[in-house]
Amino acid sequence: MSQGGLTVGTNVLIDGSNVMHWLDNTPQLAPLLQVVHDLSRRGLKPGIVFDANVGYKLMGKFMGEGDLSRLLSLPRDQILVVPKGQRADPFLLETARDLKARIVTNDRFRDWVDRYPDVARSEMLVTGEMRDGRVSLRGLEAKAAEKVAAL
Repeated sequence: MSQGGLTVGTNVLIDGSNVMHWLDNTPQLAPLLQVVHDLSRRGLKPGIVFDANVGYKLMGKFMGEGDLSRLLSLPRDQILVVPKGQRADPFLLETARDLKARIVTNDRFRDWVDRYPDVARSEMLVTGEMRDGRVSLRGLEAKAAEKVAAL
Protein backbone atom coordinates (compact mmCIF):
# COMPACT_ATOMS: atom_id res chain seq x y z
CA MET A 1 0.00 0.00 0.00
CA SER A 2 1.30 3.49 -0.72
CA GLN A 3 0.65 7.07 0.31
CA GLY A 4 0.90 9.27 -2.78
CA GLY A 5 3.66 7.10 -4.20
CA LEU A 6 5.54 6.42 -0.96
CA THR A 7 5.23 3.13 0.88
CA VAL A 8 3.23 3.08 4.09
CA GLY A 9 5.73 1.99 6.72
CA THR A 10 8.10 4.81 5.85
CA ASN A 11 8.92 6.32 9.22
CA VAL A 12 11.11 9.22 8.17
CA LEU A 13 10.90 11.44 5.11
CA ILE A 14 13.83 13.24 3.53
CA ASP A 15 13.32 16.62 1.91
CA GLY A 16 15.51 15.59 -1.02
CA SER A 17 15.54 19.00 -2.68
CA ASN A 18 16.85 20.51 0.58
CA VAL A 19 19.31 17.81 1.65
CA MET A 20 20.99 17.61 -1.77
CA HIS A 21 22.30 21.17 -1.12
CA TRP A 22 23.96 20.39 2.22
CA LEU A 23 27.46 20.12 0.71
CA ASP A 24 28.83 23.46 -0.51
CA ASN A 25 25.24 24.65 -1.12
CA THR A 26 25.29 22.98 -4.55
CA PRO A 27 23.01 20.11 -5.63
CA GLN A 28 24.84 16.80 -5.11
CA LEU A 29 23.99 13.17 -4.41
CA ALA A 30 26.58 12.72 -1.64
CA PRO A 31 24.53 14.26 1.19
CA LEU A 32 21.46 12.25 0.18
CA LEU A 33 23.42 9.00 0.03
CA GLN A 34 24.90 9.62 3.46
CA VAL A 35 21.55 10.57 5.03
CA VAL A 36 19.90 7.45 3.58
CA HIS A 37 22.77 5.30 4.89
CA ASP A 38 22.65 6.91 8.34
CA LEU A 39 18.88 6.47 8.68
CA SER A 40 18.96 2.89 7.40
CA ARG A 41 21.77 2.04 9.82
CA ARG A 42 19.51 3.27 12.64
CA GLY A 43 16.77 0.87 11.50
CA LEU A 44 14.63 3.58 9.90
CA LYS A 45 12.96 3.31 6.51
CA PRO A 46 13.46 6.60 4.64
CA GLY A 47 11.27 7.99 1.90
CA ILE A 48 12.58 10.86 -0.23
CA VAL A 49 10.46 13.62 -1.75
CA PHE A 50 11.89 15.80 -4.54
CA ASP A 51 10.75 18.80 -6.53
CA ALA A 52 10.17 18.06 -10.23
CA ASN A 53 13.40 19.83 -11.24
CA VAL A 54 15.70 17.52 -9.26
CA GLY A 55 17.09 15.82 -12.36
CA TYR A 56 17.89 19.10 -14.05
CA LYS A 57 19.71 20.31 -10.95
CA LEU A 58 21.70 17.11 -10.50
CA MET A 59 22.28 15.88 -14.07
CA GLY A 60 20.92 18.50 -16.47
CA LYS A 61 17.98 16.33 -17.54
CA PHE A 62 14.63 15.09 -16.27
CA MET A 63 14.85 12.28 -13.75
CA GLY A 64 11.92 10.33 -12.38
CA GLU A 65 11.57 7.93 -9.48
CA GLY A 66 13.17 5.05 -11.40
CA ASP A 67 16.29 7.05 -12.25
CA LEU A 68 16.69 8.30 -8.69
CA SER A 69 15.98 4.84 -7.31
CA ARG A 70 18.98 3.49 -9.18
CA LEU A 71 21.25 6.39 -8.16
CA LEU A 72 20.29 6.16 -4.50
CA SER A 73 20.02 2.35 -4.29
CA LEU A 74 16.52 2.58 -2.83
CA PRO A 75 13.32 0.88 -3.95
CA ARG A 76 11.28 3.03 -6.30
CA ASP A 77 8.38 3.13 -3.82
CA GLN A 78 10.57 5.04 -1.36
CA ILE A 79 11.10 7.95 -3.78
CA LEU A 80 8.66 10.53 -5.07
CA VAL A 81 9.22 13.30 -7.58
CA VAL A 82 6.27 15.69 -7.41
CA PRO A 83 4.63 16.60 -10.73
CA LYS A 84 5.89 19.63 -12.64
CA GLY A 85 4.21 22.80 -11.45
CA GLN A 86 3.54 21.50 -7.93
CA ARG A 87 5.57 22.32 -4.85
CA ALA A 88 7.02 19.47 -2.83
CA ASP A 89 6.50 21.18 0.55
CA PRO A 90 2.74 20.60 0.90
CA PHE A 91 3.08 16.99 -0.23
CA LEU A 92 5.98 16.41 2.15
CA LEU A 93 4.15 17.94 5.12
CA GLU A 94 0.85 16.20 4.43
CA THR A 95 2.52 12.83 3.93
CA ALA A 96 4.57 13.24 7.12
CA ARG A 97 1.37 14.01 9.01
CA ASP A 98 -0.51 11.05 7.51
CA LEU A 99 2.35 8.58 8.06
CA LYS A 100 3.33 10.08 11.44
CA ALA A 101 6.82 10.44 10.00
CA ARG A 102 9.56 12.92 10.80
CA ILE A 103 11.26 15.05 8.12
CA VAL A 104 15.00 15.40 7.55
CA THR A 105 15.50 18.98 6.32
CA ASN A 106 16.94 22.34 7.22
CA ASP A 107 13.75 24.03 5.99
CA ARG A 108 11.61 25.50 8.79
CA PHE A 109 8.43 25.53 6.61
CA ARG A 110 7.37 28.89 8.10
CA ASP A 111 5.03 29.53 5.15
CA TRP A 112 3.14 26.33 5.97
CA VAL A 113 2.70 26.48 9.77
CA ASP A 114 -0.91 27.71 9.57
CA ARG A 115 -1.92 24.82 7.30
CA TYR A 116 0.33 22.18 8.95
CA PRO A 117 0.75 23.22 12.62
CA ASP A 118 2.66 20.02 13.49
CA VAL A 119 5.67 21.45 11.67
CA ALA A 120 6.09 23.98 14.49
CA ARG A 121 6.91 21.10 16.88
CA SER A 122 10.68 20.79 17.09
CA GLU A 123 10.57 16.99 17.28
CA MET A 124 8.99 16.74 13.83
CA LEU A 125 12.05 18.07 12.00
CA VAL A 126 15.51 16.50 11.94
CA THR A 127 18.17 18.97 10.87
CA GLY A 128 21.65 18.29 9.65
CA GLU A 129 24.75 19.31 7.80
CA MET A 130 27.81 17.99 6.04
CA ARG A 131 30.93 18.44 8.15
CA ASP A 132 34.37 17.12 7.18
CA GLY A 133 32.81 15.03 4.42
CA ARG A 134 30.31 13.33 6.74
CA VAL A 135 26.66 13.95 7.45
CA SER A 136 25.63 14.95 10.95
CA LEU A 137 21.93 14.70 11.90
CA ARG A 138 20.42 16.50 14.88
CA GLY A 139 17.14 15.62 16.53
CA LEU A 140 16.88 11.86 16.05
CA GLU A 141 18.38 11.10 19.45
CA ALA A 142 15.75 13.19 21.25
CA LYS A 143 12.93 11.14 19.73
CA ALA A 144 14.65 7.87 20.65
CA ALA A 145 15.11 9.09 24.23
CA GLU A 146 11.39 9.97 24.43
CA LYS A 147 10.46 6.42 23.38
CA VAL A 148 12.77 4.87 26.00
CA ALA A 149 11.40 7.18 28.72
CA ALA A 150 7.82 6.19 27.80
CA LEU A 151 8.58 2.47 28.42
